[in-house]
Amino acid sequence: MIVKWVDGFSIAVSEDNGTVTISANREGLQSLAGQLATLADAVPGDHIHYDEFNSLEEGSVEMIIERVL
Repeated sequence: MIVKWVDGFSIAVSEDNGTVTISANREGLQSLAGQLATLADAVPGDHIHYDEFNSLEEGSVEMIIERVL
């Protein structure tokens, strides 16, 4: 699966007492929207792993989005 990014994207993920917040600029939201659309057409079990080492802002918590059924 090819994961595409819009130039200039910024995405941060935080968690507070069980509430997850995704904060993103315009390019970050466009990137996520495209990736979710791609994942929707993937096979069950496919997933996208996000963390501060490959896509999220420093200090972000890890996030995995998985296609099921």
